[in-house]
Amino acid sequence: MAKNGSVRTSLGSMEEIRKVFQRFDKNGDGKISGDELKDVIRALSPSDPPEEAARMMEELDRDGNGFIDLDEFVAHFQIDVQNHGENVDGDNNGSNNNDVKDLKDAFDMYDLDGNGQISARELHAVMKRLGEKCSVRDCAKMISKVDANGDGYVNFEEFKRMMINGGA
Repeated sequence: MAKNGSVRTSLGSMEEIRKVFQRFDKNGDGKISGDELKDVIRALSPSDPPEEAARMMEELDRDGNGFIDLDEFVAHFQIDVQNHGENVDGDNNGSNNNDVKDLKDAFDMYDLDGNGQISARELHAVMKRLGEKCSVRDCAKMISKVDANGDGYVNFEEFKRMMINGGA
């Protein structure tokens, strides 16, 4: 639980999660289809094999109906911050390792040149692929909010801290 007693997630607040979910849910029907998921994966990581979407769908679609609803989406990203990666239900049967791997996979989608750092230009390129309208300058501002060591880049530790603690 976060200090205020609310559950935190690796993506931050519930409102942030809802916004991410809505980006994936292109037709606005309240669920993410396999095709919508494929489109997002293709935009974020064009080199990923088509099987990646199927693997993610299988992992996220807990009720097996072929769609990811908001509850399933949220459940996937829930982390009990105080317990450093335990699932909200309290079990820690390998979930911490999966959480770190998921975060590393997310980081790698932004680290386009694979140098272990996310630059403003890389962030801008990914945001553009996702249909976001923001300038490189806007991306530099976003990076500066997370850049703990002041080098102008986001490394994995800074990214992880941002995702788990909501930037705090």
